[in-house]
Amino acid sequence: MDAFARYQSPFSWRYGSPEMRAVWSEENKRRLWRALWVALAEAQVEFDLVTPAQLDELKAHADDVDVARALEIEAVNQHDLMAELQVYAAQCPTAGGVLHLGATSMDIKDNAEVLQMRQSLDLLIPKLTAVLNALADKVETYADQPVMAFTHLQPAEPTTLGYRLAATAQDLLADYEALTTLRADLKGKGFKGAVGTAASYVMLYGLEGQQQLEALVSQSLSLPFYEVTSQTYTRKQDYNLLCALSGLAATAYKFAFDLRLLQSEVIGELGEPFGEKQVGSSAMPFKRNPIQSEKVDSLARALSAAPLTAWNNYANSLLERTLDDSANRRTLFPEAFLALDEILATLEKVIAGLRVNPAAMQANLDKFGPFAAVERVLMAAVKAGADRQELHEVLRQLSMQAWAAVQQGDANPLADLAAGDTRVTRWLAPDAIPPLFDVSGYTGLAEQRALQMAVRVREVCK
Repeated sequence: MDAFARYQSPFSWRYGSPEMRAVWSEENKRRLWRALWVALAEAQVEFDLVTPAQLDELKAHADDVDVARALEIEAVNQHDLMAELQVYAAQCPTAGGVLHLGATSMDIKDNAEVLQMRQSLDLLIPKLTAVLNALADKVETYADQPVMAFTHLQPAEPTTLGYRLAATAQDLLADYEALTTLRADLKGKGFKGAVGTAASYVMLYGLEGQQQLEALVSQSLSLPFYEVTSQTYTRKQDYNLLCALSGLAATAYKFAFDLRLLQSEVIGELGEPFGEKQVGSSAMPFKRNPIQSEKVDSLARALSAAPLTAWNNYANSLLERTLDDSANRRTLFPEAFLALDEILATLEKVIAGLRVNPAAMQANLDKFGPFAAVERVLMAAVKAGADRQELHEVLRQLSMQAWAAVQQGDANPLADLAAGDTRVTRWLAPDAIPPLFDVSGYTGLAEQRALQMAVRVREVCK
């Protein structure tokens, strides 16, 4: 294809869905510009500045976007919106002269970009819902499946797989709530002219008329407008939105990173799906690399930088407006949304096809679980009358012996060591000690809370 003879962004074809790429396409952007010009003209009909016939003509050509012609004009006038305006005006011989009356470029561009953000969120939120429902399935399935928990990357105490997954579900629910709230609260600039005072509109319609005009356009677009703006809407909105997108990416990153660790054959408890004909390595045919999780982490890592750019765009927007945010915003939002679109699609597939290895989980419990049971032995002995500090030292010494054996590849001997030590059996009968080292049921509230979280996900993501 000729397109591949020159550089393309990977987001042009590799990452993200066709639907999300369409949202951020030149054609969609220019259709939205035209939709805003039509909405403005529609409101101006009420003030007899545009005739119904002119409005009909504008509507008839609203979808006749000609990007090639607009780019030809832009090459001469160096102004993308004016180039599109000239193309549109030429298509509407009786109405072209009333286009953009009273408006400045950002009255069109800013409102259109917020509409693109809203369209993007309308694609992302259902995908996040699908991820949450897939995760809830796994939480319910594995709510009571014991696994070894790790703190500081060292074996700690048992938890359940469902409870571990429920922690991710809880964070994703917070991300879901943040995005749905932001979706509902998105605001456009409205139509307030060059510095936000709406002076040109007030001149045309009067103060009350300007407010009526904005209300009509807002209603037509189902888009609320900020009450106070400069030449642009406040870029604080961009920062808040990208923080929420980056926050969702962070949740995905942690899940994928944990999965990569657990897929390592050293632990081997979980794995992402692996196709029958999938190639893991060009050099090592046996490899089953976690490439989907690695892709999630790679895209999320890039997305983590987006809030910093948005922070600078907001903080460095001097006085009523500078243009030093314009170029980076052309890639900032499309790539952020496309990256997250790819992350969520990948995450749903990984979760739905999650490979679970109960045998490896049991092997790790057998190997490391007895260390976690020391606390149960200690509590039982103290309850029988032992000195807590003295017995703690005894169990510490026995644990170090057991660690030495485990590191040599032997089975964990801690239960036998405790059952054969008179400093322990003074307080606990030898036959009472081995059951205390069975940690399969030592998972506290994990199963109950995991199931409760699954119920909450189902309620929110109906």
